[in-house]
Amino acid sequence: MSNTDGINLQGVKVALISQGCDKNRVDSEVMLGLLVGTGCVIVGDITHADAIIINTCGFLQDAVGEARDAIDQAIEQKQSGCCCAIVVTGCAAQRYKGEIFADFPEIDAVLGVNEYQRLADVLQDILSDAGSTRYVDFTETDAGALNDADRHGRVLSTPRHYAYLKIAEGCDKKCTYCTIPQIRGPFKSREMDSLVQEATILADKGVKELILVAQDTTLYGTDIYGKQALHELLAALSQIPNIYWLRLLYCYPENIYSELVTEIISNDKVLPYIDMPIQHASDKILRLMGRKSSNQHLREIIADLRAKIPGVTLRTTLIAGFPGEDKADFKALYNFVEDIKFDRLGVFVYSCEEGTPAAKLPGHLPEKTKHAGKNRLMALQQTISCENLAKKIGQEMDVLVEGFDNASGLYFGRCMADAPEIDGLVYIDSNSPLAISEFARAKITKSMEYDLLGVSL
Repeated sequence: MSNTDGINLQGVKVALISQGCDKNRVDSEVMLGLLVGTGCVIVGDITHADAIIINTCGFLQDAVGEARDAIDQAIEQKQSGCCCAIVVTGCAAQRYKGEIFADFPEIDAVLGVNEYQRLADVLQDILSDAGSTRYVDFTETDAGALNDADRHGRVLSTPRHYAYLKIAEGCDKKCTYCTIPQIRGPFKSREMDSLVQEATILADKGVKELILVAQDTTLYGTDIYGKQALHELLAALSQIPNIYWLRLLYCYPENIYSELVTEIISNDKVLPYIDMPIQHASDKILRLMGRKSSNQHLREIIADLRAKIPGVTLRTTLIAGFPGEDKADFKALYNFVEDIKFDRLGVFVYSCEEGTPAAKLPGHLPEKTKHAGKNRLMALQQTISCENLAKKIGQEMDVLVEGFDNASGLYFGRCMADAPEIDGLVYIDSNSPLAISEFARAKITKSMEYDLLGVSL
């Protein structure tokens, strides 16, 4: 657990660059809270910073490239005399911990994904001993760190009305394409009391929507309570006043269980929205990926969810161009998407990651082929999305208002079927002002590819 007693960074201007997923974003927000607690001043422009913190993503090579670019920009600031310290942390730091100092000797410290609580102490050491290099040991996550009270002092980087709640760390799965278990370690749930305490603090700050994230949220509790306990966590979170929406991301389809479905049905605060990354629908490719599902099993799971949860919104992500994918495999995936008609869908092209079993598989496809597959799937999904959204015309719905678009003269926000940043928006024509970060009632009058247009009621 962290200890910032005696650390004084009063007036030190810090810029934090956060890259990658929303789980990484939560870590960045915790880091900001720790730094603010020692007197740091957070700035949004690295040209104004005394210290630059880069919380990197290392999941894919594209992300590693972005991390290297950010490090280069920070080094330019240091060489110009504008910055005194550079600290690199996060997944790329963890994944390439043996190489970063060799590639970037100008860096002052490298912290692993489980060392953010030592950030303030390391930063103080660097600033008090200019020119020294600090290499912090890379340790495994422990329960104390996961549930430390310092996590509750987050400085939100999201709009005030929603926040991400990371309910677990790491992953036990053996997906052959994925580096997360190597980087983040085994699956470790946070204690329910700690999560409820953090969520209560977030609600007091104005958060109305909590978005639960982990590598697989459906496994929450299995390691510390000996059972799947996500439904119990949702029930506890729903008791917090002023939390109105609870949204689930990253639910592996084969781990969705009956008590969770019952909680979604019976709890008005739990949105009928399930993000379930299936990755593929060819049995052969699913086996090569190390996934536990099959085409038929996925169809059964989805049919069951739609039968039991009225109006459920289903989102998924796919990988196009996995090694060994042939025309028959792609056809199986294409036909699956065409049949299922997901409400929301995203596609990534396969990225060959060193150290993963998939990297050693035969049959790697040309980049052109992988991107062509992605484009075909997204074109299909655009048609499906148009058809699905057209059915919303005439419906009334609650919209969490997020802003006003000056160009169109319309407010915009999200309905319960839209997760922030990855899904669509609802635009609202209103004769009277609507409050940002509050709910508004709208009647849908028009649909587009991914967005809706309505009038305020």
